Amino acid sequence: MGDDANEEDLALMARVARGDEEAFARLVEKHQHAVLGTVAKMTNQSSESEDIAQQVFIRLWKSAKRYQPTAKFTTYLFTITRNLVFNATRKKSRRKEHSLDEQEDDWHKTVEDQNHSARPDQSLVDAELQQVVDQAIASLPEKQRLAVILRRYEGMPYEEISAILDLSVSAVKSQLFRARTTLREALPPYLKE
Repeated sequence: MGDDANEEDLALMARVARGDEEAFARLVEKHQHAVLGTVAKMTNQSSESEDIAQQVFIRLWKSAKRYQPTAKFTTYLFTITRNLVFNATRKKSRRKEHSLDEQEDDWHKTVEDQNHSARPDQSLVDAELQQVVDQAIASLPEKQRLAVILRRYEGMPYEEISAILDLSVSAVKSQLFRARTTLREALPPYLKE
């Protein structure tokens, strides 16, 4: 996201701090897909991800008067997202409610049709591979998983990811390296088929 987009976000957030609901609606509209996509990839649950994404924007509204633009707006937004997602996953692990149905839910498939004339059986193979990749990402520890999602799907620079995760840039790179290593070890059986 460029400086112009960040300046627009900061101006909107200043208006939100004064209670401007239209500015808030614009911020939600502008960032809801990225937040929901990130939450969905982190939680691997469609119903819970919508609730968490909604909570992100509720927190954003409630904290608007206290907001200080010390970093990019998206850093602030995804820090709120991180906190809510990590809290939800910790609560879930304490309750130990990992059902097979939730783990196999494929609502978040993001397979892109790179070849519009692909054979139907190739599309099925691609969809299955994407599901395996998504499950492998979902099995990563939460900081590694969020680092991968923010880097790969949101295209964030290391510096912004480091601010969101409250880690140094080198620690983010280390998290990504470990995640890639884990994914390489988990995926070869599927890639050889």
